[in-house]
Order: sequence, then structure tokens, then C-alpha cells
Amino acid sequence: MSASSLPPGPPLPRLVQAGLMLRFWPRFVAGCRRRYGRVFTLRIAGIGTLVYVDDPTDLKTVFAGDPSIFHAGEANSMLAGLLGSSSVLVVDDDVHRERRKLVMAPFHRDAVARQAGVMAELAAENIASWPIGTEFAVAPHMSRLTLEVILRTVIGASDPVRLTELRAVMPKLLTLSAWQTLAVANPKLQRRRPWRAVRGHIAEADRLLYAEIADRRADRHLGERSDALAVMIRSGVMTDRELRDQLMTLLVAGHDTTATALSWTLERLTRHPDVLAKAVRAAHASAAGDPAGDEYLDAVGKEVLRIRPVVFDVGRVLQAPTVVAGYRLPAGVMVAPGIGLVHANAELYPDPERFDPDRMVGATLGPTTWLPFGGGNRRCLGATFALTEMRIVLREVLRRVEFATTTAAVGERQRVKAVILVPHRGARVTVRAIHEVGSAQAVDPSSVSGRDQLDHPHGIAH
Repeated sequence: MSASSLPPGPPLPRLVQAGLMLRFWPRFVAGCRRRYGRVFTLRIAGIGTLVYVDDPTDLKTVFAGDPSIFHAGEANSMLAGLLGSSSVLVVDDDVHRERRKLVMAPFHRDAVARQAGVMAELAAENIASWPIGTEFAVAPHMSRLTLEVILRTVIGASDPVRLTELRAVMPKLLTLSAWQTLAVANPKLQRRRPWRAVRGHIAEADRLLYAEIADRRADRHLGERSDALAVMIRSGVMTDRELRDQLMTLLVAGHDTTATALSWTLERLTRHPDVLAKAVRAAHASAAGDPAGDEYLDAVGKEVLRIRPVVFDVGRVLQAPTVVAGYRLPAGVMVAPGIGLVHANAELYPDPERFDPDRMVGATLGPTTWLPFGGGNRRCLGATFALTEMRIVLREVLRRVEFATTTAAVGERQRVKAVILVPHRGARVTVRAIHEVGSAQAVDPSSVSGRDQLDHPHGIAH
């Protein structure tokens, strides 16, 4: 064990490393992994000192470590300017544990299964608007769909005017430029002219969310509602401000991440015709109630999240000197389990660059070898919801849509967008035809059993 210190890493200035992370996040980190080994240090201006790890044993140390020492909320603190200071994403210790219990209730498997019909209906409506015969970016369509799912099932929004306004303002908060995100990390900047638009968008979203909270509190049928907002209000312990912060968190962390995963799914499938054909057969089998169809669609989703993780890493800020990967790291260092590094490990996944959903069929996925949703006490509380939504949306797309395909080896590259990795051209596809199909068989709650065990996007560790 090293007595000092920090593992090796690039000797570049902090500003240069920050620029490389901003522009080339996965490539820069993977390059450091090749040069410096399984544990290395980056020094990033505006963030601090990061120690990357990708050995499953070291990941277990981090994820199973004392949460009073390994602070994930502090690692996410740069998001507080948007999500709010009481968001389950940015708090730690006892506050996080209690708040997580309150927010988790609507995301248990039976609650998620009850939302499956709404997900399928909204997917069918969205697909009907796709252009035929012209190449287009599917990512914006997926973003609108997953936002609608969150608004209807999690927030329970039903007022048509307010829904229209939420549909308009939320994308503005999710497409901030690198310049605008400075005002999220440093909210004081929102008072200055270049960033006042960000402040205005947040204020508009707040107005709408507080109106939803007021409506729900006044609802005489509150006890009969299943949306997350109603469940949280029934707990009776959160203020309006705390409710607002959780809603904003669910909107931001649960919508664009799932949309990105679905976009990558179609990007990968249309470049692998044999896998696409098999997935289409699975979609029809799933709609008929065959569990084997569900299993293969889930395998497609898991393989996409392996080969194209929406978030490349998660972080824990050390509150005391701690031994990790043979180094005694000082307090204040952020330890970063490298999701993308683990998923590209040829020892765990032979030929890791090959898109192969079959490797996920019947596989037992460990929490330190497949971790698109993070891990430990901060694993994504919406993992079950996200995976179920991916399966249902993919089923409805593949039953209805006939895609043009290509065997071109090069697909879309990963582009950094805030804290997620998106297809750089928006996952462009071409639809040959859209077919009318009947309604799928209702989803049995038991069909999502076991998915509670899967770790963390939306990537971002909660």
C-alpha cells in the first residue's frame, strides 16, 4: 500500500484536463486507463481530484463502503442549482436515507407494472408521428416520449394547459450549453445577463411544479392516486420546496437518460440487421405474452446499456482518509467507479466492442460488473422503471416500425451532453413503413420481478 497518496495520472494542467473531459470524456478516460492502469488520478479544474477505479474488487470497496465516508451527494453537488438543495441526488447520510425511502415507494415493481399500459399507449401515439422514407434523428422523438411518460405516471399531470407548458420548458433545461451549465454549478451567475435565461427557465418550471403540488394537496381523491407526487404527499413529511426538488430530480434524471438509452438501442439495432430481426420476433412474442420475448428484449436493453452507457462514471467524495485500490487516499478526493471502463473490460465481456444481446440472455449480472445505474446505497431508485419503460417502448416500436438497415461498421460516436453521453447525430434512422397492430397483452407484475435487483441513469447515482 502506498503511504502517500494518489495513483499516477497525466501531468497536464487542470484546465487542460477539464477541457479534455468536456470534449472527449470516454476517450480521454479510456486512454488514461491504457497508459496508467486500473487506478489513476485526474485533476480537473472546477471539480477537483478524481481517482478512477475499474477493478470489481475496488468497486465493491466503494459501493459497500460506509456512506458517511463515501459521499455521493457531494459528488453531485454541481447539480443543486437546478435540482435544488434537498434533491435526493445531492444529499447524504441520514437525510439521504430517509428521503430515498419516501421517493422509492412509487418505483417498486408492482407500482411500475401498473404503469405499463400508459407507457405502451404513449409509445404508440409517438410512433405514429414518425416520418416515413426520410432519414431523421430519433432522439428528439424519444425525449418527447419519455418526458410524457414521466409527466403522466410520475408527476400525474393532467391539466392540458399545464402539460403543454411543461412540455415546452423542460427540454430547455435539458439542452443547456456548456456555457449555460456554469450557471447550474454556480447559481449566483443566474443573476447576470448572460445566464438570466437559465434563471427564467427554472422559474417557469418551478411555477408549474408548485401548481401541480398545490393541486395534488387539494385533491379529494389523493388517497386513490398512484403517481409519485401523490405518494410523497401522503407521507406527510415533505415541504412544498422538498417536493419540488424531488419532482425536478425525477424529470431531469429520469427522462433524458432513458430517452438516450432508447435512442442508442435503435442506433445499434439498425446497424445489426440480424439482431434487429431477432428483436422484432421477440417483440411480437412479448406482445402475445411469451416470457421469452420479454427476456430477449431485456437482453437487448442490458447490452445497449453495457456497450453505450448513458453515464460513463459515478462519484463518491471521501470524507476521511480511506484505503482504495491499495492507496491511502486523502479526504476530499472523489473516487470514480468507471462504468464505461468496466463494461469495456475484455476479461468480463469477451470482444467487448461487439454488440451481442445473446451474451445477456440468462446471464447473472453482478453489481460490480454491470452497473449502468451505479451501485450501493446510491443505485438509481428508478432502475426498475427505466428498464421496464425501455422494454415496453422497444416492443411497441419493433411491432409497428419497419426500419431500413445498414451493416456499416462505424456507428454514431458518443457526444458529451452535460453529464450524459448521447449519439452525436441524434441516432439517425430511416423508417420504411409503420404498421397497424393490436394492443399488447397486459403486463403481469410478476414479469418485472427481479428487476428490482438491477443497479442504477438513468446513469446518475441517486
